[in-house]
Amino acid sequence: MQTKAKIPEIELKSREEIRSYQNEQLIDLLKYVSKHSKFYQELFNNHNIDIEKIRSIDDLQKIPVTTKNDLQKQGEDFLCVTKDKIIDYVTTSGTLGDPVSFPMSSKDLDRLTYNEYISFACAHTDANDIYQMMLTLDKRFMAGMAYYLGLKEHGAGIIRNGPGSAKLQFDSIKRFKPTALVTVPSFIPKLIEYAENNNIDLNSTSVKKAVCIGEPIRNVDFSLNTLGKKIKEKWDIKLYSTYASTEMGTAFTECEMGKGGHHHPELLIVEFLDENNNPVAPNEAGEVTITTLGVEAMPLLRFKTGDICYHYDEKCECGRNTLRLGPVIGRRQQMLKFKGTSLYPPAIYDVLNEIDEVENYIVEVTTGELGTDDIKVIVGSKTNSDNFIKKLKESFKVKLRVTPQIEIGNPKEIHQQLFANESRKPMIFRDLR
Repeated sequence: MQTKAKIPEIELKSREEIRSYQNEQLIDLLKYVSKHSKFYQELFNNHNIDIEKIRSIDDLQKIPVTTKNDLQKQGEDFLCVTKDKIIDYVTTSGTLGDPVSFPMSSKDLDRLTYNEYISFACAHTDANDIYQMMLTLDKRFMAGMAYYLGLKEHGAGIIRNGPGSAKLQFDSIKRFKPTALVTVPSFIPKLIEYAENNNIDLNSTSVKKAVCIGEPIRNVDFSLNTLGKKIKEKWDIKLYSTYASTEMGTAFTECEMGKGGHHHPELLIVEFLDENNNPVAPNEAGEVTITTLGVEAMPLLRFKTGDICYHYDEKCECGRNTLRLGPVIGRRQQMLKFKGTSLYPPAIYDVLNEIDEVENYIVEVTTGELGTDDIKVIVGSKTNSDNFIKKLKESFKVKLRVTPQIEIGNPKEIHQQLFANESRKPMIFRDLR
């Protein structure tokens, strides 16, 4: 069990105490942005909002939501500090459009360090760990820097390997004997394949756990999804799922119970909203909407992330009394209507991840002649037989009840397309509607 010494005191308090704490923090935040943020000054003025009448989280409904479009159009108006206070510049990955810039002050970097310190604590991290980081620390990427700062605060060893090159990853595993990985989980099967082709016994290596970023490894009921199962069948390591974004500067990380990412109330107020911006119940899927606490340079009020999740209120066995976030079901803007079926891209990914012959893939969506969504799946595989295509079609029909158009391509060419324009994340989904 995770020792309570590493759990912040606020996360062990009652729900009432946590809510009271957040209400106080919200009042301070409103005063701060009304004084320093041009965007929120105009928002309050245009909507006749008296912040003195907003005294609790329940009152947040009086404030309009903030969207990615607002950030893209008026990014500089959100800034609350002068440019001489900016220490670091990061940008979002641009998954849903043009990247958004996020300047950070020295205080924001301290907050980021604290966030990842307590997040890695969820994954049983201490000074005896050595983490192999399989992600970039450059390209204006907040997460890579955040992981590094959080691990440094733990006193853990850090191997800055970067993404790709299974050969280099195993050279580092042999040379430095890391106990843990930080990686996009879809890269782990490539490590497994390399190990099998080079007679490496994975379960005798030093690696005992992986903190998985950027992609879900669990279903809504917390069971491992296809990708998670595929990893565990070959490599018996502990998998920790995480969810985070540049805008929130905060991570939801699983503890050893594997029952959802833990909310850190000292860093974030979180709401779950429907399409009409009304709160949903814990048993309903809602859009993750965040209000940042403790951010100096560019705080956000009621920012809609676009990510659809379930949330859970029951106290966790680890001792934390905060809400927990389930895996991302999909992005609001990416919901598809295909042959009478509503689905999100991750459901398509789950089918493809189950098939060993599939090396990589791109899901492309266009608008058909009748105004409905058309889906084409471009599959990277060395196999191009009729039997393989039939297997793909049958898998989609069984799992999703619909079959998209399937095109087989060269895995190397598809890899280049996934990382076109030096993207730091694989651009698996193409929305051409």
